Amino acid sequence: MWMTPEFRKAQENMQPGVITADGFLGDETRPIIEIISADEERMAQLGIEFEEAAARMRRVIDEGRKGLGEPITVDGKWVVRVDEARGFLASPFEDGIFRKVNAVVSRKEDPERQLLVSELSLHLFEKYHFCQGKGSPFRLDPDRLRQVLDL
Repeated sequence: MWMTPEFRKAQENMQPGVITADGFLGDETRPIIEIISADEERMAQLGIEFEEAAARMRRVIDEGRKGLGEPITVDGKWVVRVDEARGFLASPFEDGIFRKVNAVVSRKEDPERQLLVSELSLHLFEKYHFCQGKGSPFRLDPDRLRQVLDL
């Protein structure tokens, strides 16, 4: 994978203060294509398909919306709380605008182990395999996905 002009512009947009206060890269200084490649490799090592993980997140979040902002148990194994704020966020790839919908997904038996997923972070994960940089609050870490979502 090459650092195309599209990816260069996206990386500029991912810097803190451009779209969000914290940005999308966390503590990372690597080009996003290296971040993506490393996460794709880790997902393959774990035997997790991006499409399967995205579908599971989407289904759990859709069920969590039924709680109307309160925690709800999904399938007897996840506790999910979905919050929606006013406004929208643009994709750093300039390919869409996303509502500020955030979901906290945790294992029922281990509430400390959780994922924070937004509509935008799910889009970046599905379309670009971008899990976000280490240290980013919305990072969809492959190991954490496996632990929380039974993948």
